Amino acid sequence: MLVEDILNFVISPAHAEAAAPAGADGGLLQLLPIVVLFVVMYFLMIRPQQKRAKEHRQMVEALKKGDEVVTSGGILGKVTEVGDAFIELKVNDNSSLRLQRQAIQSVMPKGTIKDAKNDKAAQE
Repeated sequence: MLVEDILNFVISPAHAEAAAPAGADGGLLQLLPIVVLFVVMYFLMIRPQQKRAKEHRQMVEALKKGDEVVTSGGILGKVTEVGDAFIELKVNDNSSLRLQRQAIQSVMPKGTIKDAKNDKAAQE
């Protein structure tokens, strides 16, 4: 009798409680916060990243000879040759680099290299 009283105290008897009816609204309301969370994550994180990736892909496809570009490593140069997967970038009069097209971060306005050289000469 003592063991039974202790067990009833620790573990409440389930047979005395009536189960709440599970309606269709109860299940949908429980899923609503998860659905809202996914929608918010899509509009705040996934969609902007897809937009940036699409803009970068279009910019890389539109590269042409003579464009002044900056690489993802920060190198400024002029495109001298454009291939399917690689481009050749003239960094100065004596050197050029062969890079993957995807390494181009942005296309700069015409005259950027000349302005950068003038800035360097003015600092010296």
